[in-house]
Amino acid sequence: MTQPASGSDREFVVLLDEEHRPAGVADKAVVHTEDTPLHLAFSCYVMGPDDRVLFTRRALDKITWPGVWTNSVCGHPAPEESLVDAVRRRARLELGIELTEVTEALPDFRYRAVSAEGIVENEFCPVFWARTEDEPSPDATEVGEFTWVPWKDAVALAEHTPWVISPWSAEQIPRLNATG
Repeated sequence: MTQPASGSDREFVVLLDEEHRPAGVADKAVVHTEDTPLHLAFSCYVMGPDDRVLFTRRALDKITWPGVWTNSVCGHPAPEESLVDAVRRRARLELGIELTEVTEALPDFRYRAVSAEGIVENEFCPVFWARTEDEPSPDATEVGEFTWVPWKDAVALAEHTPWVISPWSAEQIPRLNATG
């Protein structure tokens, strides 16, 4: 597996087999369809200095789940990039923050969801906790809004109104809460 040629703006995702082993790469711009192959991703929940968690609202021009509230940051590692490095990279690019800690919380999380637009998410998606001392300065093409919320409020939201957040967050939050 190789990265795109120097100077290329193309991003690639790591395709996986059913045992979650690398099985190739695909162009991120064309991999998410009505028949998305299983691929590697990550989700991260960022805690601030006051122990509130950062929630983000996806930009309104996102192809899938536009305007939906979700976890702090998520994305795909580049081929041969570690998950922790990908989490840090996406936090800088999407949120303009540096992370002081990154800890894997749900190493075996996998989900499949279909957006209202018919696009399938089919991801093996380890979930991370992270910390920051920074106030976000988000990239408007990725994040429309953000807010800091007490974790107990995020748990209540996922338990009582899961349809108002991303399907991956609705599944992840109860599992994260159960792990303490």
